[in-house]
Amino acid sequence: MRRFLTIPILFALAACGGAAPTPSTGADPSLTRRVTANAADEEPQQLYVLGMQNLRARNYARAVEYFDSIEREHPYSTWSTSAKLMAAYTEYLRNRYTEAIGALDRFIQLHPAHRDIAYAYYLRALSQYEQITDAQRDQRQTTIAIASLQEVINRFPDSAYARDARLKIDLGRDHLAGKEMTVGRFYQRQGLHQAAIGRYRRVVEDFQTTNHVPEALHRLVEIYLNLGLPDEARRNAAVLGYNYPGSDWYADSYALLVAAGAEARGERPGFVSRMLNKIF
Repeated sequence: MRRFLTIPILFALAACGGAAPTPSTGADPSLTRRVTANAADEEPQQLYVLGMQNLRARNYARAVEYFDSIEREHPYSTWSTSAKLMAAYTEYLRNRYTEAIGALDRFIQLHPAHRDIAYAYYLRALSQYEQITDAQRDQRQTTIAIASLQEVINRFPDSAYARDARLKIDLGRDHLAGKEMTVGRFYQRQGLHQAAIGRYRRVVEDFQTTNHVPEALHRLVEIYLNLGLPDEARRNAAVLGYNYPGSDWYADSYALLVAAGAEARGERPGFVSRMLNKIF
């Protein structure tokens, strides 16, 4: 479940020098009074407080209206910059990621030296990350999200945002490896062994820190035995056993190799072939 991020609320208030409003269950009607000409300088602050109150009450659409109105009606006020960031954050909370990314792109372009610029990059990366689909579908979005998260790390390596970005990159890479495994299994079922080997080898070589490597090595053992290449099968099983000695995948690979040895000695003719035919 996604965390409810409170960091930008504190940052935005601090940036504007305002005090945090008292939490409420909705917007305070008393704050909607018409501001006189003498109090015109206070109007952006009142709009901001209304936006914050609606945000806390999870009236996200209404909160965005208030934040956007500050930028529209008071673009040069001290509250306008923080309102831009809060509008983007609110769009993120309501799962409108395209709108959030657009707002954050504008914020980054217009305010590259802002005190919360690291958070802006991070929130943009999160908005990309939340759009990652399951491993059965196209993974272009995963690649985009990883690149955006890496940008956070490159620009702000010592920040808390960078630490979280590293964790999410690992999850994204696991997702990409899962896609490779899905395609590899499909090729293996179709008897397209070379294509399957290519996918499994990519998992082993390019996604070494993911949870999919043990299975990829085991599938290579299966394919090489099926192709009558026991030396290649043993080599991959050895790598599997060395790195994942307690893995169920290694136990399965070991059982296949033992059976293959018995078959080679004529003790269990056809046994390995029957096992491989039942894999999928």
